[in-house]
Amino acid sequence: MSQVLDTPPSPTAAQEDLAALAARHGLSVSGARPPLPEYIRQLWARRHFITAFATAKLTAQYSQAKLGQLWQVMTPLLNAAVYYFIFGVLLGTKRGVPDYIPFLVTGVFVWTFTQTSIMTGTRAISGSIGLVRALHFPRAALPISFCLQQLQQLLFSMAALVLILFIVGVPPAVSWVLVIPVLTLQFVFNAGASMVLARIGAKTPDIAQLMPFILRTWMYVSGVMWSIDNLLKQHHGWPVWLDDVLRANPAAVYIDLMRFALIDSFHASQLPPHVWAWAVGWAVLAGVGGFIYFWKAEETYGRG
Repeated sequence: MSQVLDTPPSPTAAQEDLAALAARHGLSVSGARPPLPEYIRQLWARRHFITAFATAKLTAQYSQAKLGQLWQVMTPLLNAAVYYFIFGVLLGTKRGVPDYIPFLVTGVFVWTFTQTSIMTGTRAISGSIGLVRALHFPRAALPISFCLQQLQQLLFSMAALVLILFIVGVPPAVSWVLVIPVLTLQFVFNAGASMVLARIGAKTPDIAQLMPFILRTWMYVSGVMWSIDNLLKQHHGWPVWLDDVLRANPAAVYIDLMRFALIDSFHASQLPPHVWAWAVGWAVLAGVGGFIYFWKAEETYGRG
């Protein structure tokens, strides 16, 4: 008499049965990455959280200081004063640059917006791991909120910049309205770059230690303290490709646009049309590319 033994189902078949059962009842994996359109809708639904989180972070940033929120303006102004003494006075980079003080302050403010957005974005996930593990929300809300925080701080600084423009005799001009599209494009670029670094920083926290050196080098080649045009005229023997790289540098592009909007138009300077093309191109490339790159790793954030 033979005995027939029932063989247990394989692990793969059991998993397939469970997956089918979950799908039949509308269940999904916890923390699973949603499709891109659905992810965007979820992010938009939390726009009030993003704004409130950015404002709260900005308010708390200087809460322990006696001067409080005044440091939002004083910090970039003090940086500009140091750069003026070192580069403008000691190294003479102000020669040949009309209205060098607003030229320098504008460069410092615009650069600081990009620098701090990227630095805070690097720690957006790794520095908020408790929030990431405790709550379910689109993780892109974190780097975007940090960039929004830096934009809010820049707007405070811009008030000081306007005062400086009045002091040095630069009157208001129609070109000042260009500040809005410039800041919009720069914000999109910063947010995209921030999301790229946020994904890298989530898996490799050491990147946060390396970024200050990278950003410092980037600052020195972005024309923050000196005029790229004057430098290229002094070194006209440089390879053509090096000129193109310096002019296409995204940080330099947004600095040039802001300087044109606030200062250069007063001197009837003409802005090359390709600068706007570069500004839009960098915003689209970093904004869209960085967002998709970050979204693809959505379900990995907070693990490990």
